Amino acid sequence: MTAAFLPIDRLIATLTIVWREGVHLDFSWRRLFREPITVDWVLGLTDDWERAERLEAFVSRFGRMQDTIATKLLPRWLLAIAETPGSQIEVLNRAERLGVLPSTEQWLEVRLLRNRLIHEYLVDPAVFAEDLLLAREGTFLLFAVFNAVRQFAETRIGIEQTLLPPPLELPHEQRGTDSENTPFP
Repeated sequence: MTAAFLPIDRLIATLTIVWREGVHLDFSWRRLFREPITVDWVLGLTDDWERAERLEAFVSRFGRMQDTIATKLLPRWLLAIAETPGSQIEVLNRAERLGVLPSTEQWLEVRLLRNRLIHEYLVDPAVFAEDLLLAREGTFLLFAVFNAVRQFAETRIGIEQTLLPPPLELPHEQRGTDSENTPFP
């Protein structure tokens, strides 16, 4: 077996992919949520193509990061610690028990939210606006899980910090900085 296929190397590569997805999600998060999301905002999507593109980018990046964490990062993390991943629910439950996922139930709620954002796009403007605000907060869960797996890799697996991508910071606005004055990555 070559070094490129060792579980540790696959974990590092997947952490790097998820980090990039997080950087892109942060960019879209800041662009989308710089104005209040309301029913009128949702209704205005029909006539505001730039706003609609910002929305599409956020929803796509939110879903992609969640998918990559659940289907690739967490199973590869388990392989790196010499565990055999099972079904997705088993992986999520194990991640919760080992402290990298705060709550399997919360993850599944965000997963359902992701599905609603993609499949029930604009069916009910009030519900869609509410779901977007929930996704705004759900982004913090995605970043927290990435950071927890990254921290686990460094402190418990012993992967050198220089081999790992940096931690993801919470989106800029949530940290209390002015998102308009923060340069995009």
